[in-house]
Amino acid sequence: MTKKPKWVVQKEKARRDAEAETVWLFGLHAVRDALMNPDRERLRLIVTKNAADKLAEAIAASGMQPEIADARKFPAPLDPNSVHQGAALEVKPLAWGSFAERVMGGAGGLPIVVLLDRVTDPHNVGAILRSAEVFGASAVIGTARGSAPETGALAKTASGALERQPYLRIRNLADTMIELREMGFVILGLDGEADVTLDEALDAQRDRPVALVLGAEGPGLRDKTKATCDQLVKIPFARDFGSLNVSNAAAVALSRTRATR
Repeated sequence: MTKKPKWVVQKEKARRDAEAETVWLFGLHAVRDALMNPDRERLRLIVTKNAADKLAEAIAASGMQPEIADARKFPAPLDPNSVHQGAALEVKPLAWGSFAERVMGGAGGLPIVVLLDRVTDPHNVGAILRSAEVFGASAVIGTARGSAPETGALAKTASGALERQPYLRIRNLADTMIELREMGFVILGLDGEADVTLDEALDAQRDRPVALVLGAEGPGLRDKTKATCDQLVKIPFARDFGSLNVSNAAAVALSRTRATR
């Protein structure tokens, strides 16, 4: 028998791992919205009697048979510090389908997408997903290895937005930025030291869809990411000190962008 090349073996292993991957969602909001999402593959539901009463409508709609657990001995494999509110749901990660179709969708008007460069904190990504949903972004895009994965903590912070707001994981950020440019997007990187404000850049590009690129707090955007942007822009501040958390910066940038689109 011919031995398979190493790269084929690795690719097959990655596919098997992806197929076997599951996520434990927790908290009443995250679990309720996942139960109500027809696109979510659900595997196991563990709830306390109190949580089951609060989620009764969603549980009935899902058709799942919950496991009723003692709140003092909650059996779901969660971090001990997780505030699960008596509800945990094991699910498969969401499959969002075609990249091109997702990024060109959204809430009407010209599309807006958010790209994340090494934003690894699930609470920040969850908050960004909430803002993206509110302001009608087509998608939030992060790298498969350099951005926070779909986790219970992310879902809880997103407060249900994870079920509705596309969160796409791609292999290479710079390549994806180039692909978006070829689709007609203008690529604007958020950088506090930029010379041009976001508003000025948006005014000059009113007829194009926008990709907003945000980096992690501290290191910000990587050099290659900056070089791949069409323009670096800043959010204007009223004072010369202070800075915004990345999720707050995303909310402000999305609000200003949506107002022009």
